[in-house]
Amino acid sequence: MALVTKAIKGTQDLLPADSYKTRYVEQTMLDIASKFGYKEIRTPVFEHTELFSRGVGDTTDVVQKEMYTFDDKGGRSITLRPEGTAGAMRAFLEHGLFNEPLPQKVSYLTSCYRYEKPQAGRLREFHQFGVECLGTAAPAADAELIALGHNIFSHLGIEDLQLEINSIGCPECRKKYHEALHTYFESKKDELCETCLDRLGRNPMRILDCKSPVCSGIAKDAPKVLDYICEDCAAHFETVKSHLDAMNIPYVVNPTIVRGLDYYTRTVFEFVSTQIGAQGTVCGGGRYDGLAEQLGGNSTPSLGFALGIERLMLLMQAQNTALPEEQRPDLYIASMGDAANVVAAKLAASLREEGISVQYDVAGRSVKAQMKYANKLNVRNTVVIGDSEIESGKVTVKDMDGGESVEMELDGFEDSYQNYLIQSAVAEIAGVEGIDMSGINIAGLF
Repeated sequence: MALVTKAIKGTQDLLPADSYKTRYVEQTMLDIASKFGYKEIRTPVFEHTELFSRGVGDTTDVVQKEMYTFDDKGGRSITLRPEGTAGAMRAFLEHGLFNEPLPQKVSYLTSCYRYEKPQAGRLREFHQFGVECLGTAAPAADAELIALGHNIFSHLGIEDLQLEINSIGCPECRKKYHEALHTYFESKKDELCETCLDRLGRNPMRILDCKSPVCSGIAKDAPKVLDYICEDCAAHFETVKSHLDAMNIPYVVNPTIVRGLDYYTRTVFEFVSTQIGAQGTVCGGGRYDGLAEQLGGNSTPSLGFALGIERLMLLMQAQNTALPEEQRPDLYIASMGDAANVVAAKLAASLREEGISVQYDVAGRSVKAQMKYANKLNVRNTVVIGDSEIESGKVTVKDMDGGESVEMELDGFEDSYQNYLIQSAVAEIAGVEGIDMSGINIAGLF
């Protein structure tokens, strides 16, 4: 077999054997975010390029090297979103959500696109879970946002993550820091890469985020931002730490964290693992108080984080994190003959309306082949319908785990089968809990 084409480099297919695991993780994150007051938002997969060049920052690797940008048929410069925050803030401003009660808390599951070298957990098309808290300057919001991430990881059973936090100050106190960085890197400019030479004059802080081994080695001895932040920023950071301490959330202060996007201010943080390669950041975020103004809106202090789904699933796989088993079909209806095929379709439709997972033959197989297929599906129960069952008005439901069989009337089968499932569930719970069911008429309870 010669395929016409294969998946593009840096993309991957999520097959049914794994998709239910990812769906469980995604739904868990949305549910936990909802408990913190976050509601889902969905934004377009592409935006005007200016949104990212102004919002993300034209000195970042994302804008300089990684964006998928093209001109549409109208001659407009369009970019596939490289991250979720800028689009969420654009929607917040465009639709006047600042007139609603603040802060506005939004969450999202989104695909993102960056042209970079594919590696473990880092693809050109990747997916993020993100949250944005729009319209609050209080340090309590920073700590609560971090607590949300911590809660997600704890709930999913992920271990050995280290929370690293830092403050990169406000634009005013960062001016002195930029001067100190410029002086330091100016003395090393003969060793800097071409990209960092450009950053030296525009935003020397971006050099700290360079992935080049030479530049990152030089950056290790660069001035630390915490030595330059103003009193207000220092007090903000101390309050964030006191809230984290109060919530028993462990952390370390890492003064080298600057994050890779220009919109960050004050608090920045990362949840880091050593189990998924050199670039072990699983979740990162922080405060971006000036982003709304950069995009043409009024001052709106805000913060958020993003969590890479592929990297998270890779980490969970490395840790053998427990996940729910894939949901089994409740019932397979095997049928023989045209009349029985119609009955099978009718019963399946009725049972599905009641929320029961049912499958039946849609491939014209023999009964023997249908039963083999049912075994491969790992169904809980099977029932066979043929001319004799239709004539007698009775069918036999077989438990595929224990082998027991129960006879039921075809007339009213839907109700009888639902009761059977309830009784089976009660009996299973009783067995797990060690409850003595002798003398109890389970059927009489329903």
